[in-house]
Amino acid sequence: MIFLRCLPLCCNLLFSLLLGCVSAESIIATVGEDVTLICNYDANYGKLAACWGRGAVPNSGCANEVIRSDGTSVIKRLSERYQLRGDVSVGDVSLTIRQVEEGDSGTYGCRVEIPGWFNDHKHQLTLTVVAVRPNPLRVDTREVKERTVTVRWTPVFDGGKPITAYRIDLKNKQTSWDTAVSTEVSNPELTQLTLVDLRPAKSYNLRMFAINSVGMSEASNVLTVTTKEAAPEGPPLDMQLEAVTSHSIKVTWKPPRFDHRNGALQGYSISYREYDPAGRQFKRWQHLSVTATQEQESVILGNLKPSAKYGVIIQAKTNAGVGPASTAPLCSTLDEVHKTSTASTIKSSSTAATIWIQDTTSVTSGRRTSTIETVTAATVWGESTTSITVSPDPPVIELKEVKDNTISLLWTPGFEGDSPITGYYLECKAVNASWDYTKTVVDFSPNQTEATIIEIIPSTYNIRMFAKNSQGTSKASNVITITTGEAGHQSVDLLTTISTDTHAAASVEESQSGHLAAIVVPVVLVVAVVAIITTWQLRRVKQKTGSLSMWLTNEALRYRNSESLQEL
Repeated sequence: MIFLRCLPLCCNLLFSLLLGCVSAESIIATVGEDVTLICNYDANYGKLAACWGRGAVPNSGCANEVIRSDGTSVIKRLSERYQLRGDVSVGDVSLTIRQVEEGDSGTYGCRVEIPGWFNDHKHQLTLTVVAVRPNPLRVDTREVKERTVTVRWTPVFDGGKPITAYRIDLKNKQTSWDTAVSTEVSNPELTQLTLVDLRPAKSYNLRMFAINSVGMSEASNVLTVTTKEAAPEGPPLDMQLEAVTSHSIKVTWKPPRFDHRNGALQGYSISYREYDPAGRQFKRWQHLSVTATQEQESVILGNLKPSAKYGVIIQAKTNAGVGPASTAPLCSTLDEVHKTSTASTIKSSSTAATIWIQDTTSVTSGRRTSTIETVTAATVWGESTTSITVSPDPPVIELKEVKDNTISLLWTPGFEGDSPITGYYLECKAVNASWDYTKTVVDFSPNQTEATIIEIIPSTYNIRMFAKNSQGTSKASNVITITTGEAGHQSVDLLTTISTDTHAAASVEESQSGHLAAIVVPVVLVVAVVAIITTWQLRRVKQKTGSLSMWLTNEALRYRNSESLQEL
């Protein structure tokens, strides 16, 4: 009876002796780490052969063997990722797996072959490898302009799961991250992007995050960038004219709104001219520059005619350029009569030259005395030799994708002209704004044919592009109208346009005779060019400044462009 009661115990003991002594434990590791699985034996046995395999330890050897040692050196290895780094002389045959992956998860068995029956040492472990969030990005500034910032980064460890998106946070330098504008870009292949619609001469903080299926990385380093200055986008305020004497008018004004200055104000450009009694333009503009000093500015215009009406415009200036003009009603000097003298000088050049008629008058202000020049131009044509260079044709720009605030574009280069294309630049503006103001410019290399940009402020925008070579810049490409920030909605209009930029001071109240000259002179130029082409039978002539592309084929003159001859 005693024997029967002890029989189960004896069977279990025998079974254990047949399997050998097996110990087990569990280890949890994260993707990318080096993991060491411990296995030791009694060093009194000396240096013994050992093996590691994947799966439970069988009755002999190792299942799915990954590495084997003869006691002195490794004699078999499945991959260089499996290493025995322990000191065998003290019985350490621990397995190290380098840069573990999720696929390394599972059971591992260690067997040390000790001489004798059922003496082998067996050790069994369960390894679980889990993916983690991506490592933080390291972000650098590539280019900073008036209204754009381009940043770039190097790909980082993805945590064992592919990176699916990036998040960009942008805020005013003086505010907290709670006020930041966040934009997510679902393009894991990106290594740089451009943020647009920023304010000139303003400091921003920027940081980025990488995202995978596990979660979002820690924040990158914080970039502090200050955009470059731009020309003011607002006119001077509260401009007033006051007749002081029969020969002088006092002009007072305040600077533009602070958020329209786009940088430190350096000064003001003051333009004035005489009008006839009916208020029509009578004289050419005269110009005066003064330095910006305070919040209430003033200057006295002197040497004016008595009982005469004058118009004045003022433009604020930064280091980047001149802003729009402010105006005030015409002002008449007092009735006292004093004659002023003018000196006329004529500067002329050779044949096919422009003759300049220049009136010089002295004007005194409270801060400085400057010489004012009024200029009348007339062009005299004679015999000349014309050298015509060919700029590149504009690229054709297309919309690839609009997602939230992110715009992906691609473009096809046109004819490169007389020399290879050296680059492209893209202009972006609000749809209701002029190309003269609030313009965003982004440069691209000649090898680029696509780009991704981020509009910080959701709105509707116009985008166009130009090509450049050593001979000049192409005309504007087709214009794309894009609406951002509307989920699931895209609005794109393709327009073929030809734009001509003008400046405020040159375009304000030009005379009718100036418009007539602008029409007659180009027509004369076209007739002259046609005569030259017909005489010398040129194979191909391309004239960019006249907005007309021409070539000679089989003695027939033809033209190509989106403009007609009547538009010249």
